[in-house]
Formats: sequence, C-alpha cells, structure tokens
Amino acid sequence: MLRHFPQLNVAYPHKKRDYFIAAFTFFCVAVCLISDADAAIEKQNALGVCGWVFLIGLLLGESLEIRVQVAIAVIFATIGEHFASPYMGGYTYRFHNVPAYVPPGHGMVYLTAVALARSGLFQRYAREIAKLVIAVCGVWSLWGISGIPDQGDAVGAMLFCVFLAYLFKGRSPMVYLAAFFITTWLELIGTAVGTWKWAAIDPVLGWAQGNPPSGVAAWYCLVDAVALGGSATVLNLMKNANMWTKLGLLRKSAYQGAGPE
Repeated sequence: MLRHFPQLNVAYPHKKRDYFIAAFTFFCVAVCLISDADAAIEKQNALGVCGWVFLIGLLLGESLEIRVQVAIAVIFATIGEHFASPYMGGYTYRFHNVPAYVPPGHGMVYLTAVALARSGLFQRYAREIAKLVIAVCGVWSLWGISGIPDQGDAVGAMLFCVFLAYLFKGRSPMVYLAAFFITTWLELIGTAVGTWKWAAIDPVLGWAQGNPPSGVAAWYCLVDAVALGGSATVLNLMKNANMWTKLGLLRKSAYQGAGPE
C-alpha cells in the first residue's frame, strides 16, 4: 500500500530551491487573494501578468520534464476552472469569471506541490506528514457531515475518500500530501476574504458542499495524474520529432557530400 512512499532510513538532502518555491508561492497566494478581495477587473488582470512572470521565472530552473508537467497542469486546470465555475456554477468568483491570475496560479501551486514533494523534509518524514494530513482532513470532513455547521459538506467527505484512494494507490503520494497544504491555504484565504464562494449545493451531485469542501485537494490529485500521463506522451513526441529532424539533417548532409566530383 505504501510502495510509492519514500524509503525509510535514507538521508534525503535538503535543497534551498524547493523551500524557496514553496515559501514564495504561499506568500504570493496570500497577497494575491487578499488584494483581489475588493479589486477592480484591471487589478485582477495586473495580478495575472505578475503571476505569469513569477511562474516563468520559477520554471527557468526546472527540468524540461517538470516544465511540460506544469504546462499540462495549467491547461487542464484552466479548462476545468471554466467548466466548474462559469459553466456549472460549482463555485463563483466575484466577477463571475475566471480571474487572469488563476491559470499561472495553478502552475505555481502545482510546482509548489512538486517542490515540496521532492524536498528533504517531505521525503524524510513522509509517513508522519501523511498521518497529520489524514487526521486533519478526516476531522474536517467528519465535522462537515456532523450537522454542526450551517452549510454541510457531503461533497468534502466524498472528496476526502477520493484523496485517500489517490494517496495509497496513486503514483505520487508526496505530491498529493503537499497539494493538501497549498490548496487548503489558498481555499481558506480565498473563501474567507470573498474572492470566490462555493455553492451550498453541488450542481452535479446535488449534495451539500462546504465553503470550501474539506477534501478539495483531491482535485489536484487528478491534475497531477493528467500532468504525469500527458508529459510522458509529449516528451516522447518531442524525442521522436528530434530524432526525425536529426535523421533528416544526416540525409541532407550525406546527399550534399555525394555530389559530382
């Protein structure tokens, strides 16, 4: 069940870059969402420009594989945002749009989950962190269906179960654990300041839904699965394209070298 967790009794190194990415994203998320709480659409667009600059800057130090994963995560998550918010009404932003900072924000959040997942801290204390996340999210989910809060959260409890399935059966448990921290951070801030609000009743299932749902990190498990699967395909296509390009250049060189003497 824990075959994809890091090995025990290994001295995993700490890399400053991983912690910088995480700290920078946590800070940017808080500043962005609080700034957008009462901002005009023009300020939203300016925050979007800043988001793309920050994301591109962070990706400069990453491998091609991670860059492709982030790009796929941004595309998939942005499509999901437009479907879930303006179209379905599962949650609603202040201007009933998808703010300009959301696409690059998804990239930064995904990169943060990857950075924390590979960090020495998460690698060394994977099982302890897993126990903490399960306990916190589990209590949160039980509270949501206990009847105590005015707005129930059956959807959150369902998502928590999905999260557990990904955590113990998925290929990237450390990414899922890291995603819990950054997604919980942004969801609690965003809903608290009114940047967006989740519908009391989920439009698809018709179940009570928290603001935010307790197991919301489960959605990033899906994003990660798509990013990992998609990146493998894209990288393979790029490799084949590069091979055919080199083959074409070799043929051209051979043809030119075989000209009339």
